[in-house]
Amino acid sequence: MSVTIQDVATKAGVSIATVSRIVNNLPGYSENTRLRVEKVIEELGYSPNAMARGLVNKKTDVIGVLLPSVTSRFSNELLRGIERIAQNKGKSVIVCNTDRNGARTMEYLKTLREQRVDGILYISEWLTDEYGQFLHDLDIPVVLVATHRDSFPFSYVKIDDKAAAESATRYLINKGHTKIGLITGSADDRIAGKPRIEGYQKALLESGVSGDPTLIAYGDFHYLSGIQAMEKLYKAHPDLTAVFATSDEMALGALTWMHKNGIKAPDEISIIGYDDTLDAQIAYPALTSIHQGIEELGKVSMKLLSDNQRGQQIILPHSITERDSVRDRRK
Repeated sequence: MSVTIQDVATKAGVSIATVSRIVNNLPGYSENTRLRVEKVIEELGYSPNAMARGLVNKKTDVIGVLLPSVTSRFSNELLRGIERIAQNKGKSVIVCNTDRNGARTMEYLKTLREQRVDGILYISEWLTDEYGQFLHDLDIPVVLVATHRDSFPFSYVKIDDKAAAESATRYLINKGHTKIGLITGSADDRIAGKPRIEGYQKALLESGVSGDPTLIAYGDFHYLSGIQAMEKLYKAHPDLTAVFATSDEMALGALTWMHKNGIKAPDEISIIGYDDTLDAQIAYPALTSIHQGIEELGKVSMKLLSDNQRGQQIILPHSITERDSVRDRRK
């Protein structure tokens, strides 16, 4: 049976209110009383509930994290960065998996309101007017991560997806590739789909390389969709020399399809991914990828939230991590 605040109060010979004030570092008791209560707390192993503390000091030290997938490598690395800073700041984290279509987003937002969280990290999902207004009305710190919405005054942390996609495409062009396919998310995805498509198209246009719409195959950023998209691309363009996949998971799917069909990477088709996760390092061949410092993204966003820095707009740098999956066709 768990120890209650009443148990502590009874053994220490004080009121429940006095125990609560001591637990929450509020005034109104003597030094001797504090020492006696703290000794009883230690003896009984009492652990005050964060939500109960919140009723007194209006803080729970609990942060809500909403993201559309908890199983991807991107999410794992992001959460590692978030939790490291949260732990240093003495905060706990509630992770909510909103699903790819955001079907559970409003349900989780209401749950986090009921849990009286001190702040919310809203990750990789478009902030609709409904969600934005709900978050605004909560009147707690909110940071958007890997997404943004200028019509609401929330801080955000992300990389420039369009510029990163342009960099990846130009990298392939500079390696002598002129028939470059794209495996990406939906064009309706305003976070990671549309901007990355636009970056790809911009690099092709400015370099005078073919931008045939059939060179684009769509997926959902996960492994299986990468397999399906690569098959579609190759059947339409067997003379393809390179593919830019806008997630490492989809790039791995593309590599798997190529391997099963006897197509060598990078000898026949080069591939560059996006995110530079652990998946890129363990792939065969090791995957060249756009690096966006996912763990750092989590750390920076958590620092902004815990320090209540509102209205900040942070664009983190990106780079290209070169490995073995891209062939230089100029040689």
